[in-house]
Amino acid sequence: MEEVHHVVAPPHKSTFQKLKARLKETFFPDDPLRQFKGQPLKTKFVLGAQYFFPILQWGPNYTFQLFKSDLIAGLTIASLAIPQGISYAKLANLPPIVGLYSSFVPPLVYAVLGSSRDLAVGPVSIASLVLGSMLRQEVSPTTDPLLFLQLAFTSTFFAGLFQASLGILRLGFIIDFLSKAILIGFMAGAAIIVSLQQLKSLLGITHFTKQMGLVPVMTSVFHNVHEWSWQTILMGICFLMLLLLARHISIRKPKLFWVSAGAPLVSVIISTILVFAIKGQNHGISVIGKLQEGINPPSWNMLRFHGSHLGLVIKTGIITGILSLTEGIAVGRTFAALRNYKVDGNKEMMAIGFMNVVGSFTSCYVTTGAFSRSAVNNNAGAKSAVSNVVMSVTVMVTLLFLMPLFQYTPNVVLGAIIVTAVIGLIDIPAACLIWRIDKFDFIVMLTAFFGVIFISVQHGLALAVGLSTFKILLQITRPKTVMLGKIPGTDIYRNLHQYKEAVRVPGFLILSIEAPINFANITYLNERTLRWIEDEEDNKKEYSSLQFVILEMSGKIIS
Repeated sequence: MEEVHHVVAPPHKSTFQKLKARLKETFFPDDPLRQFKGQPLKTKFVLGAQYFFPILQWGPNYTFQLFKSDLIAGLTIASLAIPQGISYAKLANLPPIVGLYSSFVPPLVYAVLGSSRDLAVGPVSIASLVLGSMLRQEVSPTTDPLLFLQLAFTSTFFAGLFQASLGILRLGFIIDFLSKAILIGFMAGAAIIVSLQQLKSLLGITHFTKQMGLVPVMTSVFHNVHEWSWQTILMGICFLMLLLLARHISIRKPKLFWVSAGAPLVSVIISTILVFAIKGQNHGISVIGKLQEGINPPSWNMLRFHGSHLGLVIKTGIITGILSLTEGIAVGRTFAALRNYKVDGNKEMMAIGFMNVVGSFTSCYVTTGAFSRSAVNNNAGAKSAVSNVVMSVTVMVTLLFLMPLFQYTPNVVLGAIIVTAVIGLIDIPAACLIWRIDKFDFIVMLTAFFGVIFISVQHGLALAVGLSTFKILLQITRPKTVMLGKIPGTDIYRNLHQYKEAVRVPGFLILSIEAPINFANITYLNERTLRWIEDEEDNKKEYSSLQFVILEMSGKIIS
């Protein structure tokens, strides 16, 4: 006897109820207010404070045993943060001291607001490169350094404001438009551009192009052969090999992570002593020069919210904000998965955003969770965000008492540190995997890669995002349709082209539409379905006469 299931209309809902339910599903899928239901007012206040300040959640249970682990981890990442901070500030065309400022205040803010135990905060190469290259298009850091610094702080403010807004409004899905393919291509291209920019320091060139593209950089290198310094080149090769060897040892033997983590600081110390001993500045080796002592001076009076450069700083802030936010959340989620705990994406966006807003008031530029520092932090056994506090205090001691020691640090060693750091951004195995999985994504990746190298950092990224968005629109407006067959002995239907054991049901044409049906694709699907029917009529000698057409419209991919 055939069983009939009646489909009834769903319960009636008003337009307001439908809109409310839809907004909740879109912006609050995790339902953060669920924990407040049925709780007394005092408990609600405590839960609210813990939600916005995660340190109040884990702080009361913090022990001295955990602090010993965080102390070792914090000192370890500080040894990496100090040379990286100076190097990345130079990459952003900012005074080296700003890089150390940016490794002092932001980690303290993140320790209070962040939800990741492993994220180590500070300047990163990609954001530094983009910030410096975008601002340099309109303002020269050499002829007008004060204005350039003001624009950098203002861009940091807008980056933080944008990041915090995404978290508060729960709009984090916007950064999902930066697909894995885009990021792999973009970071590989940026790594090459960053490395090429260091040829100025590695070769000792004084007159170098301000452009970022491959062609102008290489042209500048070979047009200024007469400026090459063999002393600088020799020192650069030696320290580059030392840093690469340390990195190779740490990759081959993860337990020796401290070799790679400590190599930059050791290189800075050795090179500084060497240059001081031989008076290298008299032999063509350029040095950082005197750095001011003291902790971060206030900079809120340097923010510029008016004038002809306002559009530039807003654009720079949004782009660097998206890039740094993407890196920070990706790194946080990666290590959270490894250590089996959860990171709240919206909390992270707010934490990184407020961190940059506060940073813009205290002479810092764009910071986020850096992958290299976080990896070292994790390997060193960090148990909480207190490792960031330890790193920050170490940087503070350096700012107060140790700055004169960096006066003779050669720029060539800072260039070698940057090159070694960004080499890890080139992920060839991931690129090969994308080629095997999706050829269109591979084209998107190449677009980002070559766009960054030959056009500019921001235009290469924009082209890749545009192409990736086009792919999404193409999948929505031209969804794939496949013919299904039945697996013998089961009630399961699968793609006939992928399952050889699946068989046609005589008289039936069963089609699966691998996307939701909407106004943008209804005409295409109508025409495509008619073509399927016409093909069946043409093949009626091979199969029995077509009697029924069944459409599987769940929108899922049946493979």
